[in-house]
Amino acid sequence: MKRVSSHVSIASEAEINLDLSRLLIDKPRYTLERKRSFDEQSWSELTHTHRQNDGFDSVLQSPAFRTGFDSPFSMGTHFGEPSGPHPLVNEAWEALRKSVVYFRGQPVGTIAAVDHASEEVLNYDQVFVRDFVPSALAFLMNNEPEIVKNFLLKTLHLQSSEKMVDRFKLGAGAMPASFKVDRNKSRNTETLVADFGESAIGRVAPVDSGFWWIILLRAYTKYTGDASLSESPDCQKCMRLILNLCLSEGFDTFPTLLCTDGCSMIDRRMGIYGYPIEIQALFYMALRCALQMLKPDGEGKDFIEKIGQRLHALTYHMRNYFWLDFPHLNNIYRYKTEEYSHTAVNKFNVIPDSIPDWVFDFMPCRGGYFLGNVSPAMMDFRWFALGNCIAIISSLATPEQSSAIMDLIEERWDELVGEVPLKICYPAIENHEWRIITGCDPKNTRWSYHNGGSWPVLLWLLTAACIKTGRPQMAKRAIELSEARLLKDGWPEYYDGKLGKFVGKQARKFQTWSIAGYLVARMMLEDPSTLMMISMEEDRPVKPTMRRSASWNA
Repeated sequence: MKRVSSHVSIASEAEINLDLSRLLIDKPRYTLERKRSFDEQSWSELTHTHRQNDGFDSVLQSPAFRTGFDSPFSMGTHFGEPSGPHPLVNEAWEALRKSVVYFRGQPVGTIAAVDHASEEVLNYDQVFVRDFVPSALAFLMNNEPEIVKNFLLKTLHLQSSEKMVDRFKLGAGAMPASFKVDRNKSRNTETLVADFGESAIGRVAPVDSGFWWIILLRAYTKYTGDASLSESPDCQKCMRLILNLCLSEGFDTFPTLLCTDGCSMIDRRMGIYGYPIEIQALFYMALRCALQMLKPDGEGKDFIEKIGQRLHALTYHMRNYFWLDFPHLNNIYRYKTEEYSHTAVNKFNVIPDSIPDWVFDFMPCRGGYFLGNVSPAMMDFRWFALGNCIAIISSLATPEQSSAIMDLIEERWDELVGEVPLKICYPAIENHEWRIITGCDPKNTRWSYHNGGSWPVLLWLLTAACIKTGRPQMAKRAIELSEARLLKDGWPEYYDGKLGKFVGKQARKFQTWSIAGYLVARMMLEDPSTLMMISMEEDRPVKPTMRRSASWNA
């Protein structure tokens, strides 16, 4: 069997025949030429003879896949080279462990930030669902699944808590944005207290929490090879309740989810109300994860049918109406308006004059991305990192679209990556537009925070996308940029400026997901087989179930 070396050209399937067990044991060095994506080459070849239940379950039970604290991951080898531990990795693990929260003696998550220099704690001392995901992946990769299992179970039980905002009761499937451990010293008791949005800025419920929970449950199942948790009645019910919020019938004419501002990682007013790409990509991924884990009996069977129908419509909608590249931009530029009937080309009645000037300079001839938002008479042309990376990881994007997204990042490296990866969105909104869209938000000024700020946590998503599309050198370059700044700057939450040069003006130090995001990115690059925990192969087209009408046999 051939081993992947630092000078292998991924040119043809006949040229490379990878042995899965050897790949897991022998750490390759990665300076691969970009010819075929990880999804096209090693993903399909690795799973050819070893796949069970859509991926690696038999492999996950192998001791060769496990990595303890003394493993190359936690010891910090430099991308497979025998150059000794990288000091940043050891520092990162130490900082991550300091953020662990315990409930009745058991680890249940990590707090958002351990910034002792900050005068205001606010809610940074809580365990956020979305924030914990990179921490969970880091612990799984380091063979510490207990904290992940505990987190999944505790948040599952919190789902059944009473959810009231003023006098309005939230849906049964809503998952908490965060929780904290309330310790009563006089009674010597500990209680978990959840926040479903009633205490959040703007009082917005987190739409993404439920999706991240399902995605993390699948990651745990695939890494440990233990399906008993996902198959338990409580987890099955939790998934059904989350999905029921999303798959219920209503007045929607699109398969995408209608959301308010502030319902995701961008949790402040930033003009993403409508159908934001981040939520749609996570929704798609959560549906596919649930499809793999739901039992096809009783209520589960009905949900599997609903998921199939929704995925069929959602995939078509996203790949056709949210996708933008040079030819599509040119078509929109030439759109006619006020078209009527099903033959309309400009289906959303987008006015060509509403295309912002910056798009024409930003869009390269080679490359593309999913738009930030598409709804009647409105297209948000901003580029959003999380949504586009999740689109690649989940295979919402076709292989061609995935390559185009990576082409765009390569072509616009200075704008999207800059000095510290990665821009949460591009470009920043400013002046009169900033006043109207953000409501003069002093935290979201131009090139800061959610308004074009650079977020280190996004490094792990970029790395996963790079590996899946066969471009590990892009990930290596981004990681090295991060290593030059993160520890020196105290692991900040975000960076400001067009190039992400300055530590954010209100950024917390020792931000946990900045630390965990770096660790996951580095471990993933050192052992790309860990990508399978979170990544999904391109699925065959999902056709909705067709049922005969009652009058068929009449």
